[in-house]
Amino acid sequence: MLLDHRTYICRPGTIRKQLALYQEYGLAAQTRHLGMPVAYLTTETGDVNCYVHVWAYEDAADRERRRAAMQADPEWIEFLRRSAEAGYLVSQNNSLMRPVDFLPQPVRAGG
Repeated sequence: MLLDHRTYICRPGTIRKQLALYQEYGLAAQTRHLGMPVAYLTTETGDVNCYVHVWAYEDAADRERRRAAMQADPEWIEFLRRSAEAGYLVSQNNSLMRPVDFLPQPVRAGG
C-alpha cells in the first residue's frame, strides 16, 4: 500500500471558502477516480489555516493511473480553474508514505 499524504495551507480566513469550493466542484470528480480518502482533516490546534487529506493506493502505478484519469476529467479541471482563480491556497506539500509492518494497514475505501 502507498499513502499519499497532502497538506494544504490557505490564506488566513479562507480555509472554509476553499473547502466549500472543493465540496461543490472537486469532491465528486476526485472520489470518482480515487475512491474515498483514508482521511480528510482540518486542524484543531496549530496552524488553523491548514487541512490534510490522505489517499491510499495499491502502489505507485495505481496512483499514477488514477491521478492521470482524474487530471483528464473536465469536472476536475474546472475545479482546479476555480480554485486557482479564487487564490485561497498558499502552499501544498505531498508525501508518499508506506505503512509500517507491525500495525494494521489503513483501509482503502471505495476504490
